[in-house]
Amino acid sequence: MMKFTGANILSVAQFDRDAIEHVFRIADLMEPYAHRRKRTRVLDGAILGNLFFEPSTRTRVSFGTAFNLLGGEVRETTGMESSALAKGESLYDTARVLSSYSDIITMRHPKAGSVSEFAEGSRVPVINGGDGANEHPTQALLDLYTIEKELQHHGRTIDGMHLCMIGDLKYGRTVHSLSKLLCAFKNVRLTFISPPELAMPDEIVALLENAGHQVRRVDNLSGSVDADIVYQTRIQQERFASQEEAAQYRGRFRLNSEIYTRHYKPNTVIMHPLPRDSRAEANELDNDLNQHPNLAIFRQADNGVLIRMALFALTLGVEHLVSRYDTDVIWYSDKANI
Repeated sequence: MMKFTGANILSVAQFDRDAIEHVFRIADLMEPYAHRRKRTRVLDGAILGNLFFEPSTRTRVSFGTAFNLLGGEVRETTGMESSALAKGESLYDTARVLSSYSDIITMRHPKAGSVSEFAEGSRVPVINGGDGANEHPTQALLDLYTIEKELQHHGRTIDGMHLCMIGDLKYGRTVHSLSKLLCAFKNVRLTFISPPELAMPDEIVALLENAGHQVRRVDNLSGSVDADIVYQTRIQQERFASQEEAAQYRGRFRLNSEIYTRHYKPNTVIMHPLPRDSRAEANELDNDLNQHPNLAIFRQADNGVLIRMALFALTLGVEHLVSRYDTDVIWYSDKANI
């Protein structure tokens, strides 16, 4: 199995099935702390350097929250313009300096491969929070963890499931990383629905097919799709050459209550990596699904904290010590009912 202690988490390629399932079981152990039934100080005194050089809300705050819930402290840098990178400093030099101030670093950067480059200069473990259109390994892990949990409610498993992905599959790093993780599982059926110009890259389709999975690519939603999971994505406008080019595709593949009822099974789970684009011209996942019991997007976001807590505990080698440092929560909280 993958050695976690002291390791960088840069790519889903690092994870075989045993490693994935180990992360998931450690994430399960984090539930009492995330839901405020208990608190732990296992990382008391440890410092996370949370470096986000590209806009982010959920991922950045989720990493910080996960570290705080383990008892650690968080130091944040947001935006390229507020860092020494804006003055021409190299990623290597930034890594050498900032890693001396931290025990572990999480990083997001708009350039593919940048987090790996940064990790070469770091003296502490680095976790990839997204590097351009390349990878988003922690999102892929939390997505797969959510899929496992949601399928369990219906007596299903990841092996043998049917997953439908819709939208911008060319630039969406979340769907790229999730697809790669699925290569560790068996007999998965995948339906990719997108404009031809935004289709899933051929190399990822080839990886899936070589893993023994069935892949179907279509450019429209028609007929009945017997998917167990539908994973909707937004148009990644920040990856396009211009806003005008992105606008050509915005709103092309919407999912609302009427479309869901017409095309999907009554128990098909709805996922989205967030943020969803709720502007009228996009609205790829309609608010009329907000109260639908199969809408898993907020459970999905909650699971991000569990997965990131697990990765911090594993990478810093304290996964077996978490409960030894726990105490009761003494403040009012109804998160235990989540």
